[in-house]
Amino acid sequence: MAVAETSKVEKRESSGAASPAWLSGAVGWGPRKMQELRSFFVEVRSELKKVTWPGKQEVYSTTIVVIVTTIFFGFYLYGMDLIFSWLLSHVLK
Repeated sequence: MAVAETSKVEKRESSGAASPAWLSGAVGWGPRKMQELRSFFVEVRSELKKVTWPGKQEVYSTTIVVIVTTIFFGFYLYGMDLIFSWLLSHVLK
């Protein structure tokens, strides 16, 4: 760790720049972040090319399954709420 810190200090001193260390870091921040952003989007694009997209029929069938399941559990939870509310009101009387 000390070797890395020493080399950073030597690089700053050998560059001959009289600007403070925080200023040199701040100046390079923008271009570095733009390069990271560009790299991110390049990687996203390459990953999206690997995706196997579902067909139209598969999307329809899974959508139907989700809708039916949601309706079923909605009624189930509504019924459980009615039962527990009724039980709790009778226990507290």
